[in-house]
Order: sequence, then C-alpha cells, then structure tokens
Amino acid sequence: MKIVSNSERPDLQGDAQASLRDGWPAFVLRGRIPATYRDAVAEYFPRYDVLLLDDDDAVLARATAVALSWDGETATLPDGGYDGSLVAAVTGHESGVVPDTLCVVAATVRSDRTGGGLAGKVLTALRERAVDDGLLRVVVPVRPTLKASYPLTSMEDFQRWSRADGLHLDPWIRTHQRLGAAILGPAARSMVVTGSVAEWERWTGMVFPRSGRYVVAGGLDLVVIDREHDQGVYEETNLWMRHPVTRN
Repeated sequence: MKIVSNSERPDLQGDAQASLRDGWPAFVLRGRIPATYRDAVAEYFPRYDVLLLDDDDAVLARATAVALSWDGETATLPDGGYDGSLVAAVTGHESGVVPDTLCVVAATVRSDRTGGGLAGKVLTALRERAVDDGLLRVVVPVRPTLKASYPLTSMEDFQRWSRADGLHLDPWIRTHQRLGAAILGPAARSMVVTGSVAEWERWTGMVFPRSGRYVVAGGLDLVVIDREHDQGVYEETNLWMRHPVTRN
C-alpha cells in the first residue's frame, strides 16, 4: 500500500469519488458550504488530500484536511464544525493568516475494505504531514457512524457512551481514540443541508406528507420539513476530537 496526494494522481479522481461515495448518505453531499469552497480547498490544500492505494493503484481510502489558525482552546474551535472549518481555512489562507492547526474534514474507506485499519493509515499520514509542516495541533469534527441509530439523542449525551474497556461505543470514535485522540465536545451545526421538499424526498427515498421533524436513514439528527415554504433543513452535530502531535 502507498500514500499519495490526490493532486499527484489526478487520473484517480474519478475512481476515488466512485469507490468512496457509497460511504455517505446522499444528502450529506448536498451541503452549500462544501460546494462553495470545494475548489478553493483543492487549490489551497492539495497536500492534505491523501489517497491510500493498493499495489494495482486502486483507491482503498481517502482523507482530506485543511489548515487553519486555532489557539488550542475548546471554546474557540471554528463555529459550525465541518462547514465552519472550511470557511475559516479558506478565508484565513486568502487573508494571509499563518495556520497552526490541521483540521481533518473527511476520511472514507472503500466499503469492501472497512475494518482493516485503513482509516488509521490515512489519518496517520495526515498527522505526519502536519508535523512535517510545523503545525502544532490536529483536530477533527468527527461524524460518529453509530449516532445515526440514535438521532433523538443529543451529541452531548452520546459523547459519554463508553464500553467496559473505557473506549467509546461508537466504532469511528474508537478509531480516533486508538490513535490517541481525545473528545473535546459537540460541534453544533457542523453540517447544514437545505433543499426543497422534492429534493429531500429524492435524497432520502421518503415521502414527507406534512411539515414536521423526520428521522431519515443515515441522519445523525432530524430533518425539519416545512411544506408551506417548500424547504427541508438538516443541521447535523458532530463531535470535536483532538489528536496528539508528536515530533521526533
């Protein structure tokens, strides 16, 4: 296996998108902020978009991060988690702000290769690049996979659910914990997706006959449907975690 930057292998872009897209609910890919800042993130932070390839150059996993400025205090983490980190990184770069923190915004493993430690490999690759670039901190607005089974539970409560061995009940949080990461707290409105009722019905395969709050497959929180204004709004809370930064 080998790690390469996505920009070093543009020929694999289509393969990376096709093989890893099924790891996300369709609506998660419809956020306005990621769509608005996607090109800038790719231009400004190509070094932090890494692919894990097998010997035949098939994409097994991908992780993406941005660099931003953060003072290390939990209270001053970017407002809006995932969305807010993209905004802070891009606007900071364009304003000449010197970054000191790496924020991992996505990590995905091909569906037929999950459970083999590949996520840890791409996360470790990003941490190593942060160290090489002199960044002081690494944070992640984690999207816990098990949280979709408990959309009525607040992230504040969910973050405390642990197993007998002390690790978290959620497997994705455990992946980060095994790499030494610690939980900081909820990232409110980390991912906001807005669409028409028809769009939400298409994204979820559901019918929303009246206004109200709905559980949708893959959603960590509820979708609020307003038929009068033909709008559905999903505001997802993620969980901030901080990784250690080790220098030789």
